[in-house]
Amino acid sequence: MTLSNAYSWAPVGKRLYVAYEAPQGRRVNAVGALFRKSGHFAFATLARAPQPKSAYRKTLSPLAAGLEAAELGVLNAEYLISFIWGMAGRAENARGGWRREKPLVIVLDNYSVHRSARFAEERVKWRAADIELFFLPSYSPELSGIEPVWGDVKHHRMRRLSRGSLLDLKRDVDTVLAEKAVVLAKSATSLLETA
Repeated sequence: MTLSNAYSWAPVGKRLYVAYEAPQGRRVNAVGALFRKSGHFAFATLARAPQPKSAYRKTLSPLAAGLEAAELGVLNAEYLISFIWGMAGRAENARGGWRREKPLVIVLDNYSVHRSARFAEERVKWRAADIELFFLPSYSPELSGIEPVWGDVKHHRMRRLSRGSLLDLKRDVDTVLAEKAVVLAKSATSLLETA
């Protein structure tokens, strides 16, 4: 809910106050794919809010006010598998045996879900569809092409440091990621034009 403030300044003798919103378990997680040659950047986000403690409550958490049920969740194996199939170009209603026209290599870090049993099951289907997974070595984010995108978004493009609601945070993250997608596409286009 509140990004860390690495540095700031204030006039001599004046105390600087930085707004802070306690997260209370609220956060927004994002998954993304960066296609290096085209500059296409695709992403999906999910907001997370703690569920009410009572088993009898069927409503969403009051901390998630304003968000639709489809905007809430966790980045689990099923969600990431669906995202990868979408990035590979497979339609949701595609029949078994679907195969890409051109091979696709997806570079992944070592997020625990990427190493799950469910992910391993799907890897067999991806190979059959001409989709190969390449895992980066552990603790080497500098080798990932998408890490600079996440860093720029989080540390430079998120202009507001603190938000009062999960809805505000989700909308800000989605807006900034969409803006970054446009910037990446334009820079790839200009590189192609100069080449």
